[in-house]
Amino acid sequence: MKELVVLSGKGGTGKTSLVAVFAALARELVLCDADVDAADLHLVVRPETLERHPFVAGHEAVIHPDKCTACGHCLDWCRFGAISGSFRVEPLLCEGCGVCARLCPMEAVDFPEKTCGEWFLSRTPYGPMVHARLGIAEENSGKLVSLVRNEARRVAAQTGLERILTDGPPGVGCPVIASLGNADAVLVVSEPTLSGRHDMERVLELARHFKVPAAVCVNKADLHRAEADRIAKTAQDSGARFLGHIPFDPLVTRAQVDARSLVDYGETPALRKMQWIWEAVCQFVFDGS
Repeated sequence: MKELVVLSGKGGTGKTSLVAVFAALARELVLCDADVDAADLHLVVRPETLERHPFVAGHEAVIHPDKCTACGHCLDWCRFGAISGSFRVEPLLCEGCGVCARLCPMEAVDFPEKTCGEWFLSRTPYGPMVHARLGIAEENSGKLVSLVRNEARRVAAQTGLERILTDGPPGVGCPVIASLGNADAVLVVSEPTLSGRHDMERVLELARHFKVPAAVCVNKADLHRAEADRIAKTAQDSGARFLGHIPFDPLVTRAQVDARSLVDYGETPALRKMQWIWEAVCQFVFDGS
């Protein structure tokens, strides 16, 4: 099996809309939404949830009032201000360091694992999908990214599907790094702005570091064609394949509002270009050429 991860250096480039089009064109593949901090692929592929599982990661201190003698040692040791004067732990402030649980003389502090979110196995019109939702202000997003990608590979092996299409997170942080490991290729979706070019360069540098072959396309390219051309040249100079410019299409926004893929609205110049890019991606990644 082979996996394509679609990334962007920043949010709002149209990455998820492009993934939805690819899914509609391909049909027989496993979808994976690795943008766990702000997952939204489910909004346009209409999944039917088959399984849901808790995501457990890290620990959180809990003080038992029946054991606590209010000695105050935990107040002195906690460097995050997570323990109130009434000797209760504020979950949003607790960093899970465990010092209070280790040093409490009365052993009044438990340190259980915490549930940080959920992950799901769903059915879509285009194939199975693995996705997740991280809790508000929760951490360990990189661990959750690894989990959903591993589950996507397991599902692909079980169903005999050879292609995995992953909607990755934006930026270059821990979730992006977790989405790149063992990927077969990455497609970076940029936009025709100076910041878009700069962010694309950072993602390509990260892909080179992990030795993942990279390709680039520019969405909404006709809004600033000169900058779009500069992005194409920068991508090629960095060793990435440039797959093309996608014109701006207001129907993309209409499709988002209607929770559908752009494919459902008939042929447009933007869709024709996305189809061409998908064929190039198949040759680049899945067909081994």
